[in-house]
Amino acid sequence: MINSVVLVGRVGQDPEMKYFESGKVKTTFSMAINRWDAKTKGEVTDWFNIELWDKLAEVAGEYVKKGKLVAVDGKLASSKWNDAAGATRERFFIRATNLRLLSGAKADQQ
Repeated sequence: MINSVVLVGRVGQDPEMKYFESGKVKTTFSMAINRWDAKTKGEVTDWFNIELWDKLAEVAGEYVKKGKLVAVDGKLASSKWNDAAGATRERFFIRATNLRLLSGAKADQQ
């Protein structure tokens, strides 16, 4: 079986970095990816939550900003928990293993 995701899109908000006592670092942000919807005959935006760890998380925290064009490679992951009412909740996200910054300094100045 293969669990591989490649996304190219715009960052939805500035990344959030979290430092753990173990020394690990986690950075999260959302990505917007536009696609053509034949049913509505227009563009639709899909949103994906991205999670990065360790050195890659530090790089993302420093260089990734809202609106930048980025590419991520990774895998689809999920987390489950019980909410305050005791209901089981689940969310899906992309655990990135590679990050490419596609917006250059010139693009940022426009």
